[in-house]
Amino acid sequence: MTFNLKTIHKAVNWNVEDDGFTQAFWDQNVKQFWLPEEISVSKDLKIWADLSENEKELYKKVLAGLTLLDTKQGNNGVPSMMSLTEDLQRKAVLSFMGTMEEIHAKSYSSIFMTLLTTSQIDELFKWIETEPTLQRKAELILAQYENTNDKRSLYLSMVTSVFLESFLFYSGFFYPLYLAGQGKMVASGEIISLILRDESLHGKYIGLLAQEIYDNFKDEEKLKLKKEMYKIFEDLMENEIEYTKKIYKESGLVEEVITFLKYNSNRALENLGFDKYYEVGEINPIVLNGLSTETKSHDFFSTKGNGYQKGIYEELEDEDFII
Repeated sequence: MTFNLKTIHKAVNWNVEDDGFTQAFWDQNVKQFWLPEEISVSKDLKIWADLSENEKELYKKVLAGLTLLDTKQGNNGVPSMMSLTEDLQRKAVLSFMGTMEEIHAKSYSSIFMTLLTTSQIDELFKWIETEPTLQRKAELILAQYENTNDKRSLYLSMVTSVFLESFLFYSGFFYPLYLAGQGKMVASGEIISLILRDESLHGKYIGLLAQEIYDNFKDEEKLKLKKEMYKIFEDLMENEIEYTKKIYKESGLVEEVITFLKYNSNRALENLGFDKYYEVGEINPIVLNGLSTETKSHDFFSTKGNGYQKGIYEELEDEDFII
């Protein structure tokens, strides 16, 4: 058989560092790998039975909203960024992150299957498809992901991804962290902590890639991109506040969640190399403590805390990834 080769096909070579940070992110992602089946959510059943109907309704809906976001990030977001990323090591890291997004989405289903009946789960997934602010959030995100075709749009897709993983998720994270910090729904809270640890890593890595692309544009184009970036940011935040007001309405926590969102949106901008946007008041200390991605286990023998890793886990610092 004769081949007329027009393209040279390359294999990823991990024996050479392509940059000063991607291999470190690969190692960290692998060390953090986990599966929802390793965490016994059934330990939450007694507490679940004691929650009020309003508390149960809120818990279900915040996890349902997170399920939609992880689905779109795994199915659309990561592939859109991989499509125009030429470096093979970077593609591999993004691919691993995409797999974890699918695991995150599946982990919420593990919680649903443990706590809810089949009819309740069906009703919840119908709610996802009919809640206007949740559907608009998906539309805003997909509007960018589905139009990634050059370096400029790749940058804006990465911006959107950082916003998704560094602040949009956090309206959903707030309530599980709030309950777990009071000793309620602790096993499910451990899943949220593991997801949060992953998303923190994803936001940092994709933020670094976005900064690199941005720095290669000329000043005039940078100004245009920055303006578009803030437009995406403001549209997402406006919708997220409306979403928060709707699902947290009966909880008395609306303003605390919005403050939490603004706090994390500042962190998202920092991941992209920009200054904070909001002056933020005090964060609920229970939830702020839950943001810590340092190793913790409530009960090593009964709850798989995020202290469980297949390797030594150390917090990544910004100076580890100076390009």
